[in-house]
Amino acid sequence: MGSANGEAQVPLRDRARYRFDRTLARSTGTLMGWLVITCLAVVVPVSLLLVWTDPGSPTSISGRLTAAWRISAETLRLGAATGTPLRMVLSAVLGLVALLCVSTLVGVITTGLAERMAELSRGRSTVLEQEHVLVLGWSDQVTTVVGELIAAQAPRRPRAIVLLADRDKAEMEVALAARVGPASRGRIVCRSGPPSDPDVLALVSPRSASTVVVLPSAGATADAEVLRILLALRAVIGGYTDGPPVLAAVRDDRYRAPARLAAGPLGTVLEADTVTARLIAQCVGRPGLSLVLRDLLDFAGDEFHLADATVFQGGPFGESLLYHPNSCVVGLLTPDGRTLLNPAADTLVLPGSRLIVLAHDDDSTRVEDCRHLVDVSAIATARPEPAVPSRLLLLGWNRRAPLVLEQLRSTARPGSVVDVVADNAVPGPREPETARPARHDVRFRSLPLSRPEVLLDLDLDPYDGVIVLGPDQVDGRDHPDDWTLVTLLAMRLLEQRTGRETRIVTELVDDRNRPLAPVNSGSDVIVSGMLVGLLMAQITQNRHLAPVFEELFSAEGNSVCLRPACAYIREGAEATFADVVAAAQRRGECAIGYRRQNLASTGSDDHGIKLNPSKAERRVWNAEDQIVVIATDRPPPPSTAVNEPAPVQSESE
Repeated sequence: MGSANGEAQVPLRDRARYRFDRTLARSTGTLMGWLVITCLAVVVPVSLLLVWTDPGSPTSISGRLTAAWRISAETLRLGAATGTPLRMVLSAVLGLVALLCVSTLVGVITTGLAERMAELSRGRSTVLEQEHVLVLGWSDQVTTVVGELIAAQAPRRPRAIVLLADRDKAEMEVALAARVGPASRGRIVCRSGPPSDPDVLALVSPRSASTVVVLPSAGATADAEVLRILLALRAVIGGYTDGPPVLAAVRDDRYRAPARLAAGPLGTVLEADTVTARLIAQCVGRPGLSLVLRDLLDFAGDEFHLADATVFQGGPFGESLLYHPNSCVVGLLTPDGRTLLNPAADTLVLPGSRLIVLAHDDDSTRVEDCRHLVDVSAIATARPEPAVPSRLLLLGWNRRAPLVLEQLRSTARPGSVVDVVADNAVPGPREPETARPARHDVRFRSLPLSRPEVLLDLDLDPYDGVIVLGPDQVDGRDHPDDWTLVTLLAMRLLEQRTGRETRIVTELVDDRNRPLAPVNSGSDVIVSGMLVGLLMAQITQNRHLAPVFEELFSAEGNSVCLRPACAYIREGAEATFADVVAAAQRRGECAIGYRRQNLASTGSDDHGIKLNPSKAERRVWNAEDQIVVIATDRPPPPSTAVNEPAPVQSESE
């Protein structure tokens, strides 16, 4: 319905609501007045109705009004005194004063509790813990580190894990609960604030912590932020003479030396990108290595421990290999703190040395002679065929690609070739500090790999393996794993077309995408953040193991290898794992497990991998089986290593 001037008439209900809202917005007194009017408008009529409908109520008007007053006063807690009007007014005044005082007290208490809860939810309260693990910063590794630290804790003496990051406390608790489960949340304490601020850092009691872990963020200034956190930690603790050991991670190796200086003599600094690049390069020629490393680094199964070596003092290291029925000896920790991984069998065990063993826990490192389990006739005598040159294809480019090429150059066989195919906007590989001979066998092509039809036109037949590297994660762009998964789908389609499986090594950022990766059983999927997090958790539990993992993931020295079982045990022979250990010892290696090839592609939980089996375990060894050993893989001379990529050129050039 319209008005006389043609405008729409506002309904009476909307106008009444508008006026009511305006009166509420005026002041607190107006709101209180409306509350009083509303209460009286309900209580008084209902009280009168109760009195007038009660057969036992007084018959006089004054009596009924008095009864109605008593009911209303009791309902509103205004007192129930009757008598003269003055007495009733004084009773109502006292009731109002009491109601006002009680309401004010309740309001003050409620406001105080709300402010305290809000302060606690902001995560700015002081932490009073002792011997806790302090984690500073937030990154892709945080959930892995915290989850593994909880898994490694002794059930009888759990330690608190305190996390300080410049994120919302509730968000951190939700993310950690999704990783470690709600049953363990009581052992995790989250605090919010910048860890590089000394005043905020002092709230989490870093001096009384057992270990401090510093994680790099995903931002462009992550390494600089790690340095600021280390300096703030030094300012709060007042030096590192009596402070806790510090474990930090940086992405760029240029920040490693300053970070080591800031971390102090008890500090350990990892290069996350270098570790990832080494893992990728090692997995290229060793299918299944990523699964072995994941099993080796997590706390769900067996991990490295330090065992007493008193029984073997004065004797050669080789004798200790067959004296541990439920653990695998892999090295020595000398009295002066040096770590010897897979030393020569005749290396003397000095007094005060400790054995580095792979075991389920410290209780499973007991000493017992297992030499009677060795059957010399089952040990193979033929030497394995030497490795041949390989030809690899690298698809994609990110900040770790130059490091991967350096690692491949260090481990390549004479005559090996690496072809690099990437998008147009690709920087040249980082030049090494030492001069290297010129290399001309590498072809560096520029193709729009974001287009699936370009991927499907690739010829994979000449290549022994393919490395897929996703782009760096940049705000505003797609997730790096999206491009990686599309590329893997194209590789899978090419395999179906040619009927030939290609060994693929790919890097993912999010572990949740690992089950989605369409790869064959001979391929490896490396979740960079998760593996670095597992490594940090291992070193946090025992910082003496840092040199062990440093050597295992380096291009030189000892590393984890998977080698054909026929190089150790005669094909089809029934033998114990003690026979495998003895055969590996003859080759200058330390055997730590095996992989059954018939279970590798069946989708089993362990993928056929079994680390640290009992020395008495007996089985028939097939040619397809593999032995997991700690061994040296000597690099070729520099003149025959992988060539340096040529400058980037487009197809049109």
